[in-house]
Amino acid sequence: MASTYFLDGGLIPRNEKRSIDERSEARHAALSSTAVLEFRGRKHVVRLVNISSSGAMVIFPHIPNIGERLVMQLLDRGLVSSQVRWVKAGRIGLSFDTLLE
Repeated sequence: MASTYFLDGGLIPRNEKRSIDERSEARHAALSSTAVLEFRGRKHVVRLVNISSSGAMVIFPHIPNIGERLVMQLLDRGLVSSQVRWVKAGRIGLSFDTLLE
């Protein structure tokens, strides 16, 4: 049976809150408070909420598709390729294609 939900960045309703944190590494406050995110051919300055070796959370007013590929310019790391993992309330979660050192 097909679902009526789409992976377009919209919220998928949950019946209960997550009971465990499945992240394998700690999140840290970003060294720089901003980064540049390339989204559909345009560059946007975004605010970094936190960052880890495998991903980041950023404040971003646009709604990318889940799974969409984005490139982010980090002040201390250069260009980082990533994929959108979640979108919620003006924030997005990104998973980096390669681990940061």
